[in-house]
Amino acid sequence: MVKERNVLRVAAYAVCVVDERILLARWVAPDGGRHWTLPGGGMEHGEDPYLTVIREVAEETGYTVEPAALLGVHSRVRHDPGALGRGTSFHGVRLVYEGRLTGGGLRNETDGSTDLAAWHPLADVPGLDRVELVDRGLALWRERPADGHLRAAEGPE
Repeated sequence: MVKERNVLRVAAYAVCVVDERILLARWVAPDGGRHWTLPGGGMEHGEDPYLTVIREVAEETGYTVEPAALLGVHSRVRHDPGALGRGTSFHGVRLVYEGRLTGGGLRNETDGSTDLAAWHPLADVPGLDRVELVDRGLALWRERPADGHLRAAEGPE
């Protein structure tokens, strides 16, 4: 029997809300699908997550941000059975910050994992084609749990 391969990815994201609007980036999935997500992404080896979120927001949206607060951590594991019996267990650890805009201007990323950056009214978020991280990030932003962990039942991944 072939053993499952374990993959760990640590990433940092920002919840940027101004005037009841949230800044989102449109992620281009490997299958070509497009889904709104929080701006942010994977840490480079040796990089501090605080600096990761600053770099990633700038790359994906054109804005400079100051991570104003660490809202929490979202951790999820998913399994892909793979081919020939060698599956993958993917563990994503996402640090979610509140981002305060300090400069820059809205622009789209080129040659990256996102293709569009835009402001969306908070009231419109439920109708967007989005990844679950948007909902988790907004819940952390609204609830601000002292331990950074949401107690509400986790919805579908």
